[in-house]
Amino acid sequence: MAPLDPERDRAILDATMELLSEVGYDRMSVDQIARRARASKATIYRRWTGKPELVVDVICRRLDADPVVGDDTGSLRGDLVSFVCGMCRTLERKHALIMGLTSTLVSDDGLARTLRAHMPTKDLGVVSDLLERAAARGELPGPADPGRLLAVAQALVWHRVIFTGPAFDETFVGESVDGVLLPLLRAWTAG
Repeated sequence: MAPLDPERDRAILDATMELLSEVGYDRMSVDQIARRARASKATIYRRWTGKPELVVDVICRRLDADPVVGDDTGSLRGDLVSFVCGMCRTLERKHALIMGLTSTLVSDDGLARTLRAHMPTKDLGVVSDLLERAAARGELPGPADPGRLLAVAQALVWHRVIFTGPAFDETFVGESVDGVLLPLLRAWTAG
């Protein structure tokens, strides 16, 4: 990717994110992005090869820009609640963007492939720390896979965003932690 003036880069990414939220991927065009960003299409194409790459750049930069944190609350349950709440807050802020992309990621193989090829690897540090603290306190009988726990937690939160709406309340978080994550962790580590 050719370097751009940071302000121009930000204007193009902002315009893309706004249009994704407003009209969705399918109805958004590079022409619309250029007009909204007050940039030429040539400027956009010098940096990105097309709409899929531009959208993936927005996703990789903006959707994962807010790292999810998990506080050390002194208990596995508390740490899981803190972690799930952090995921919920991050996705709530990005709800319109996510909804603008969800159906397209299923139907547009090119965009999905481009996203998978460029998606940053998830940092498992927060989840690993959470599990290590729980093991040190004697709350888990054995080791647990942080990637597996993260995948299940993300599935719960994403399902909520996509199918039932982003009303992340204490009930949702409590049911996710008490009804799914804690029982799974205990089953996985009992062996």
